[in-house]
Amino acid sequence: MKPFFQPRRRVLLALALIASSLFSAAHAQTWPTKPVKVIVNFPPGGAADQLARAIGTPLAKALGQPVVVENRGGANGNIGGEAVAKASADGYTLLMSSGGMVSVNPHLYPKMSFNPAKDLVPVAAAARVLVFLEVKPSMPVNNVKEFLAYVKANPGKLSFGTPGNGSSPHLAAEMMKAQTNTFAVHVPYRGAAPAMQDLLGGQLDFMFDPGIGLQHVKAGKLKLLAVGSAKRSPLFPDVPTLEEAGLKGFDADTWFGFYAPAGTPAEVVGRLNREINKILGSQAVKDRIMAIGGVPAPMSPSDFNMRASIDGARFGALIKARNIKGD
Repeated sequence: MKPFFQPRRRVLLALALIASSLFSAAHAQTWPTKPVKVIVNFPPGGAADQLARAIGTPLAKALGQPVVVENRGGANGNIGGEAVAKASADGYTLLMSSGGMVSVNPHLYPKMSFNPAKDLVPVAAAARVLVFLEVKPSMPVNNVKEFLAYVKANPGKLSFGTPGNGSSPHLAAEMMKAQTNTFAVHVPYRGAAPAMQDLLGGQLDFMFDPGIGLQHVKAGKLKLLAVGSAKRSPLFPDVPTLEEAGLKGFDADTWFGFYAPAGTPAEVVGRLNREINKILGSQAVKDRIMAIGGVPAPMSPSDFNMRASIDGARFGALIKARNIKGD
């Protein structure tokens, strides 16, 4: 009996795989036939939200179907991430997120309701988003040296806001504190936009801004002291990086992009990747990304996935060393 049923089982399995492949190919040829939803796992106004909306409009035109953006913030991106991870893998639900949800959150939360590396697949990177060290105008400092001296002279008296524990702005501040042996009070928010409002209102002293406050810098409402990136920002070529200011190897950039539920047909992922990369080459979208201090980052899904792995290793070490916990 065994010799008879084993080959039969293999044949049935092979037929099932062929049928599944044919279904996926047929689905990809007709996709999309209805609106595509993009869940942003942070509140409105932040970098992820702005990127989703900047890319969503031309993507709708390219696909011939509406692209609907929906914000589901909370738990440092995990709430929106879980919603997409558990959605149907049919190409009609996507996630726009910072890469931190995939590369950082597993180090912050020992128990997650989903596994970002297994339950989501990278679709396309959108932008490399820089962080900018900004302070309220009343702070009596005009450069990084004066700022660090002021923080050191006022241990525990200054506060900084972030989009949440383990977010790239938070990790940037922890890098700075670790290298300079300084202390300031961390105030986590449910997104960058509400933290920026309190910095503008004077309730916070400084912030590592993921680009959403640059308009206020230009208007003189905030002081920009440095860029927390390996390279200077094209928008502010005269503003030094923190590495130039003496913080060795300082780089807190994060990569934002689109993800889909695991099992989404490869043909659908491929088409989305091609369309989004094409959109990132348009001048209008480049301008919108650069307005928040970002840099367009067209790349393949595999390259985007590799980027997350690299960031996971370096930020994971910092999280462990600084004993950072999730909200």
